[in-house]
Amino acid sequence: MTPFVPSSPSIPFRPKPPFKPRSGFQSFDKDEHRINERIRVPQVRLIDEKGHQVGVVQTYQALQMARERGLDLMEVAPEARPPVCKICDYGKFKYEKKKKEQQARKKQTVIKVKEIQLRPQIEDHDLEYKFKSVKQFLVDGDKAKIIIMFKGREVAYVDQGYKIMNRLIEQIKDFATIESFPKMDGKKMIMVLAPGAGNKSVSIKKPPEPSVVAPAK
Repeated sequence: MTPFVPSSPSIPFRPKPPFKPRSGFQSFDKDEHRINERIRVPQVRLIDEKGHQVGVVQTYQALQMARERGLDLMEVAPEARPPVCKICDYGKFKYEKKKKEQQARKKQTVIKVKEIQLRPQIEDHDLEYKFKSVKQFLVDGDKAKIIIMFKGREVAYVDQGYKIMNRLIEQIKDFATIESFPKMDGKKMIMVLAPGAGNKSVSIKKPPEPSVVAPAK
């Protein structure tokens, strides 16, 4: 006779939570240089903390010299044979390098192109307000793209568009330069200005109409 075996209760499946490293744990792979006990070659070419060449020594001797000075042994040329190592304050080295990188990023300038749209029949006070914005863009080191929009019958006022552009050029000539001269693109007149002193005697005129030659009889 088959003995009775009670069935085990069903246990719901619970997946394991994803692995999370301990708080404060940092991987050594994030360090740019191998230092101290991470240098596992038998010999190194040593440079002391004053920049003097010591020569090829045993790695444990180089590490002992660094410890006696209260400093670190840092690998600076791992591809050399034997690798080149230097005695230094690694914490100070990383701080100074980070500071230099921050200063280099501050010196990098990102030039943006700011756009201003005008109409040929714009009022003088509105035009001066727009010009003020253009000047501020240029002073801040950005480029300015000026677009005069002609709608419908306003295309007949192209001359007025060139007058507006000339008026702006006269006001910014001491601290800006014309990167792209005014030109018609469909129903738009476009000019691009860039920071930097330009030609103070520039004047923009409407291109002459093409002459039509009568056919010979």
